Amino acid sequence: MATEHDLAHDHAEPELEHAHPGAKTYTIVGVILAVITLAEVFFYTQESVRAILVPLLLVLSATKFVLVVGFYMHLRFDHPLFTGVFGFGLMVAGSIITALMFLFGQYPLPHRG
Repeated sequence: MATEHDLAHDHAEPELEHAHPGAKTYTIVGVILAVITLAEVFFYTQESVRAILVPLLLVLSATKFVLVVGFYMHLRFDHPLFTGVFGFGLMVAGSIITALMFLFGQYPLPHRG
């Protein structure tokens, strides 16, 4: 039975919170981000991947975005709606960038002739 003190101070049962990762997890994520960045620089310097460089860099950048937002902004532990908002923004931004690249000929469509 609730006492007057509980009612006055609204001492409802606290919701269970998710345990946030420790320094080890953040270090691992940081190392993964560094490895992805090194891969981006490596692929940029290789002539053999020039044909697929732009899509490759877009995928690697999107992967880094998801890691940063998911772990460092704690979205992995928040309501899924917040993750959806960031994911939708990433999808819209990627679509606009891709459309503009096709529109201005930076990444032309293959012509059959």
